[in-house]
Amino acid sequence: MKKLLLLSGFALLTLSCASQKNAVATKNVTSYMNLITAEDLKTNLTIIASDEMEGRDTGSKGQKKAGQYLIEQYKKNNIPFPKGANSYFQNISADYLNAKYHENLTDSENIWAFIEGSEKPDEIVVVSAHYDHVGVKNGEVYNGADDDGSGTVALVSIAKAFEKAKEEGHGPKRSILILHMTGEEHGLHGSRYYSEHPLFPLANTVTDVNIDMIGRRDEFHANSNNYIYLIGSDYLSSDLYKICEDANKNYVHLNIDYKYNDKSDPNRFYYRSDHYNFAKNGIPSVFLFNGTHEDYHKPTDEVSKIEFDALQKRTQLAFTIAWELANRDQRPIVDKTDGK
Repeated sequence: MKKLLLLSGFALLTLSCASQKNAVATKNVTSYMNLITAEDLKTNLTIIASDEMEGRDTGSKGQKKAGQYLIEQYKKNNIPFPKGANSYFQNISADYLNAKYHENLTDSENIWAFIEGSEKPDEIVVVSAHYDHVGVKNGEVYNGADDDGSGTVALVSIAKAFEKAKEEGHGPKRSILILHMTGEEHGLHGSRYYSEHPLFPLANTVTDVNIDMIGRRDEFHANSNNYIYLIGSDYLSSDLYKICEDANKNYVHLNIDYKYNDKSDPNRFYYRSDHYNFAKNGIPSVFLFNGTHEDYHKPTDEVSKIEFDALQKRTQLAFTIAWELANRDQRPIVDKTDGK
C-alpha cells in the first residue's frame, strides 16, 4: 500500500510539473504574441507602401529603398543577417530574373534576417513574404499596401517578437529565417532563386510559413474581418495542419476558411505565392491570405484601406504557428505526397 501511495504521489507530482510547464509556455507565447501591435504594423506599412517607394517594382529604385528601410528595422532591433551570409541581401542577377519572361528587370535582392535556435540551430523555420509590387503605371503609383506590404511588415513584427523572446531566455529551439522575397509579381523569382540557392540545406528546412495579403477583407467576409484563408497546410503534412489549427484555437481565435485549399479551386492560389517553391521541394508549407478585393493590383491598394486590427491578429497567428514549429520536439512529419 505504501508503495502504491508513493507511486500515486509521484504521478501526481509529475502531472503537476507538466501542467505548470505548459502554463508557463502558454504565458510566454501570449506575452510575445502581444508584442505584435496594430500601431507598430501601421508605422512600418505607412512607410513601406508610401509613394516614396514608387510601387516597389522588382529591381527598381523604390524597391531598393524599401529594402533599406527593412534592414534598418532589423539593425535597430539587433536582429542579424544569417550565419553564412555576408549581408542582409541575397543578390539575384538580372540575367536570372529575365531568363523566363524577358521583362527587362534589373538586378534585385531577397532580404533575410535570422534568429538562431538554442537547441536545434541547424533546423530552419522559414517565415516569408514578398516585398515587391508592380511599380508605377501611366504615372500612377501602385503602392501595394495589402499586396504585399501587409506581409512585409508582418515579418518585421514577427522577427522582433522572436528576438525579444531570445533576449529574455525564451528563444526558439530551431532557427527562424525571415525571408523577404523579390520578384514574386513577375513569377515567384525570388523564392525560386532561394530554393535553387538555399543558404541552409532544404533538407534542414522544417517548414515555410508564407504571408501574402493579410490586411483587408474580401467579398465573402463582408460582415467580419475575423477570418483567414489557410492554403496548403494539409497538402504534405498532417502535423502542419494540426499545428495551424491548434495555434489558432489556443491563441488567436480567427475563423479559418479553407475555401481556397481545394486543389480544384480555379484560382489556384496554392501555386501563386512564394511558399510553392518550398512545397514543390517537399517542404511542408502554409499560406496565410485574406483573399482578393476590389483594389487588388490597382493603384487604390492604399494604407488607408488596411484594417489594422485584422492585420494584427493574422500576424499573431503566423507568429504562433512559427513558434510552435520552432519549439516542438519533432519537426512536422511529411506523410503526404499528393495533397490530400
